[in-house]
Amino acid sequence: MNILITGVAGLLGSNLAKSLSHHNITGVDSLIGGYIDNIPSEINWLNKDCNNLTKEDFKDIEVVIHAACTAHEGLSVFSPKFITDNTYGNSMNVLSCAIQAGVKKFIFTSSMARYGNQDTLPFTENMIPKPEDPYGIAKHAFELTLRNLSKTHGMEFVIFVPHNVVGIGQNYTDPFRNVAGIMINRMLQNRQPIIYGDGNQKRCFSDIRDIIYPFHKVIFSDVANGEVINIGPDNNFITINHLAEEIALILDFDLNPIYLDSRPSEVRLAHCSADKARKLLNYETRYELKEILSNMINWVKVRGTGPFNYNLPVEIQSYLTPKTWVNQDLFNK
Repeated sequence: MNILITGVAGLLGSNLAKSLSHHNITGVDSLIGGYIDNIPSEINWLNKDCNNLTKEDFKDIEVVIHAACTAHEGLSVFSPKFITDNTYGNSMNVLSCAIQAGVKKFIFTSSMARYGNQDTLPFTENMIPKPEDPYGIAKHAFELTLRNLSKTHGMEFVIFVPHNVVGIGQNYTDPFRNVAGIMINRMLQNRQPIIYGDGNQKRCFSDIRDIIYPFHKVIFSDVANGEVINIGPDNNFITINHLAEEIALILDFDLNPIYLDSRPSEVRLAHCSADKARKLLNYETRYELKEILSNMINWVKVRGTGPFNYNLPVEIQSYLTPKTWVNQDLFNK
């Protein structure tokens, strides 16, 4: 099968490409947020921004997996144009090219940010989305557009909602996202983790290895056509404080976190139900939190820690902007 994967240098895209290596894979990535050494050597890599793709890049492609975006929920409050251009804008170009080229199926990687703050937990797919930030708004807006244009032009689609995915291939030198990776990178350099707010925000963390099978299931069957599906564990709902404690325990690190002001618009409790994925896709969680974190820690040790890369713009700077996002010395010291 001919499959095109956007964001192929990222955590999800690279692991999907490796798992589908017996197919003809075209990978797209501009390396804004991914690592070049994540990209499998055997694929056809297009070193392009998704905004610059053309229909010729999609020739003979049967399935598109669109995982590329600047997945910076918190930063989107301060860089709304950049994040929206690289979340909704790039998605629109990928979708337009796919339809022009006659792609059969489009699999979109959305975000738990689509849910925002809900009255009850866990989040289920039938809830009305209430995104709290430009990133979540852009993700949900594209879901609506994908549904509209797919229906109009007769293309199959599936919308996946992974949440807090961790594992080999994740960017751990990005100062704006990936809390587990940031903590691991800092602690391995004998530096204390930084926590925004009181650390009692709660999340579930997904192992990338548990996320791959649902994608395979929908690529090769029509079982979930037209559906929105959460994929990720709905157990081990933990605080950010607990996450730091778990990493410190594995590393035998003397933990004394640095607490900074809360980030605006951050959802305090974000927890998805996996019931639909279990029912439609036989989804199951195989890895517990300690194993998830240990696996990533071992990979970072081998690959090497590094300074945090401030390669993204912070368009709006005010008293609300986290100090670590405008002063590199605070994060890299």
